[in-house]
Amino acid sequence: MKKLLIIVILLSVAGASFSQKNKKPKKPSVTPAANPKKEEQPTDASQPRTVVITAAFSPSLKATPKINFSAAAPSPDSVLPVLTYNVPAQNLFFAYQSVPLKPLAANIDTAIHWQNKNFIKAGYGNFTTPYLQTGLSFGDGIHSILNVNGLYTSSNAAKVSQDFSRLNLEALGIFSDSSNKNEWNAKLFVKQNTQYQYGYQPDTLKFSKDDLRQQFTTFGGKVGLRNKTVNDAGISYSPSVSLNMFNDNRDGKETNFIIDAPFSKSFGKIFAFNLGLTADVTNYKSDSGSVNNNLYSLSPALQFKTPNFKLIAGISPTWDNSTLSMLPNISAEVKITDEKFILQAGYIGYFNKNTYQSLADVNPWLSQPHSFLNTKVMEQYAGFKGSAGDHFTYNAKVSYLQFTNQPLFVNDSLTGRSFTVVNEGQMKAIRVHGEIGYTVQEKLSFIAGATINQYSGLQYNKEAWGLVPLELNGTLRWVVMKGVMVKSDLFFWDGAHYRSKQLTAGKLDPALDFNAGLEFTLVKNLNFWTQFNNILNSKYQRWHQYPVVGFNVLLGVVYSF
Repeated sequence: MKKLLIIVILLSVAGASFSQKNKKPKKPSVTPAANPKKEEQPTDASQPRTVVITAAFSPSLKATPKINFSAAAPSPDSVLPVLTYNVPAQNLFFAYQSVPLKPLAANIDTAIHWQNKNFIKAGYGNFTTPYLQTGLSFGDGIHSILNVNGLYTSSNAAKVSQDFSRLNLEALGIFSDSSNKNEWNAKLFVKQNTQYQYGYQPDTLKFSKDDLRQQFTTFGGKVGLRNKTVNDAGISYSPSVSLNMFNDNRDGKETNFIIDAPFSKSFGKIFAFNLGLTADVTNYKSDSGSVNNNLYSLSPALQFKTPNFKLIAGISPTWDNSTLSMLPNISAEVKITDEKFILQAGYIGYFNKNTYQSLADVNPWLSQPHSFLNTKVMEQYAGFKGSAGDHFTYNAKVSYLQFTNQPLFVNDSLTGRSFTVVNEGQMKAIRVHGEIGYTVQEKLSFIAGATINQYSGLQYNKEAWGLVPLELNGTLRWVVMKGVMVKSDLFFWDGAHYRSKQLTAGKLDPALDFNAGLEFTLVKNLNFWTQFNNILNSKYQRWHQYPVVGFNVLLGVVYSF
C-alpha cells in the first residue's frame, strides 16, 4: 500500500510539470481609458503573474419595475349613462334681519363729488293759510356740512281768536378737524309760536286780540364734540354745551343752560365702563318773582356685551334742587335666532325736567307758572322686538311706572281759557306700547303704533287731568308710480279727563283725525303737492274748551336745485 501511494504522487507531480511547459502565456489586454498598471516581473520565472483590467467602474441604479395598467373595456354604444343633477330650489326668500343702529362717521369716497341738495316749498290754503318751507345745504361733504332749514305758516280762521302763526329757523353744521379723528357739531335756532286763548266761556265775553295773544319765542344754540373712532386708550367721548332763552309776551323769561359729558372706556371686546356727567341749570323770571330749578346727575355704569347678550348695570346719583336720589340703571337684551327676535327688560330711573318751555310745548294755552317741580320716574319694563319675513318689523313693551311730582293741567276758575299746572305727589301707571312696520324698499312704508296708559294711585287729584289714556297712530307713504307719491296719516286717541272752571270733573270724547296728501312731478326739478287735513271735519277737543278748526286744504309746488 505504501509503494502504491508513492507511485500515485509521483505521477501527479510529473503531469503538472509537463502541462506548464506546454502552455503559452497570453498578452495582457489593456484598456486606455482605465490607465492600467505596469506588468510586474515575476520573482519566479516558472510562474509569471499578470493583472488584466477589462473596464472602468460605472455606478448605476437598479431598474424599477413598471406598473402594469389593465384598461377596462369601454361600454357598448347602446348603453346610455345615468346622470344625476342637484338643482337648488328657485323660490329664494331672504328674511330681513334688523341690526343695531350705531353712530358712525360717514366714509365718503373722495372720487364721488358730493352735490348739495336744496329745495323751496311754497303753498296756500283755505283760512288764508300761506305756507313756505326751505332747505339749503353747503359744504364739500367731507370736511364740512352746513344745513339751513326754515318754515313759516299762519292761518286766519273764521273766528279771529283761532288765528295762529309758526316760524322756525335752524342752522346745523358738522365740521371735521385736520386729523379727521374728531368732529365738531354746532346748532343755532329760533322759534316763534303765536296763538290765541279762544277757549273761554261763556262766548258772550269780550276780549281784545292782545288780551288773548299767547306768544312764545325761543332762541338757542348748541356746540358739541365727539371722536369718530375709539382712540388708542379705548375711550369714546361726546361732550356738549347748550343754551336756550325762552320768553313770552307777558314778561316771562327763562334761561336754560345744559352741560352733558358722556364718556365710555372699553376693556377688550366684551367689557366697557360708561360715565355721564350732566348739569341742567334753569332760571325763570316773571312779575311774580324769580325761580331757580337745577338738576345735576352722575351716571356710572358697567357694560357687558357679547354677540347675543348685552347687560348694562349702574346707579345714577341725581341732585334735584339739592335733594339726592339714587336712580337705578339696569337693562338687558338677549338676541335669539340671529337677531330676528330680541328680548329686553330693565329697571331704570330718570327725571323729567319741568320748565316753562317744556310745559308750553305740551299745552300752549297754559298760564305763567309760579314754581316748578321736576318729575321723578321709576320704570320697570319687559318686551321684545324683531322682524318676521322680508319686510315686517315689530316692537312691544309693557312698563310699570311710578311718578313723583307729575304735572297735570286744569282749566282756570274764571273763564277756563288758560290752564293751571297742578302737581300730583304720587301716581302709578301701567303702560303698554307697541309698534309694527312694513317696508318695501323706498316704494312703500307703513308704520303703526299704539300706547295705552292706565293711571292709578293718585293722592291729591281725582284723575290724571289732561293726560291721554289711549293713543293710536298710523303713517303711510306709497310711491304709486315713478314721480307720484301718496301719503296719509291717521290719529286716534281717547278723550282725556278734565277739571272745568266750575271744579267739576269730566271726560272728553274720543277723537279721530285723518289726513292725506299727494305729490307728483310736473317737470324736471318741479313737483306739485297738495295736503288735506282733518278730512272728516271733526270738531274734536284735545284740551277742554278748545275745539279744532275742522277741514283744511293746502296746495303748492316744490322746486329742487
